[in-house]
Amino acid sequence: MFIKVPVNISARHIHLCRKDAEELFGEGYELHKKCNLMQPGEFAAQETLTIVGPKGKIERVRVLGPYRPQTQVEVTFTEARQLGVQAPLRNSGELAGSAPITLEGPAKAELGYTGLYATKIHLPEGCIVAQAHLHVSEEDADFHLIKKGQRIKLKLTEGARPLIIEVVCRPGAGLVLETHIDTEEANAAGMDKGGFAEVLWQEYVQ
Repeated sequence: MFIKVPVNISARHIHLCRKDAEELFGEGYELHKKCNLMQPGEFAAQETLTIVGPKGKIERVRVLGPYRPQTQVEVTFTEARQLGVQAPLRNSGELAGSAPITLEGPAKAELGYTGLYATKIHLPEGCIVAQAHLHVSEEDADFHLIKKGQRIKLKLTEGARPLIIEVVCRPGAGLVLETHIDTEEANAAGMDKGGFAEVLWQEYVQ
């Protein structure tokens, strides 16, 4: 079994479905790649949006690509309170009954276009706090007897304060071994950048 896994810190971000992207940016709109992410095919886009809640807003929130079946906004618990929404702790894609949120786009001219401003859209659900999770290929998952949805414990040791966290395993075809934690979890461990975490196989959480 692998002993350590790479850890990346996931800041607040937005996944858009094509319908919502076209409503914000225009028909047939395609995201502009800023840089690739670790998982194959995933990237940070040049586009940013403003997240608006009942009590506040957060500007310049990065959009990640490619487009997804549903629009999903990921924030921390502190950011959810700042916005005034009750974002539940969820696995990615589990959006039923999650917090409502409004997205507001910038001027297209910021990306080299001229013309209309993006449209503000309201989502009746879609804002969550993402559960820390472990990406792993199907082959590695089979070899290490890891099941989808299984929970294991990781020890973050590369920050100022060692911290044990529970992550959900998410096997998938072609995935690269990687753990995603949010900025609050990283701050709790005193981590200011990614690193590695020790897998506590002896403390399996079923």
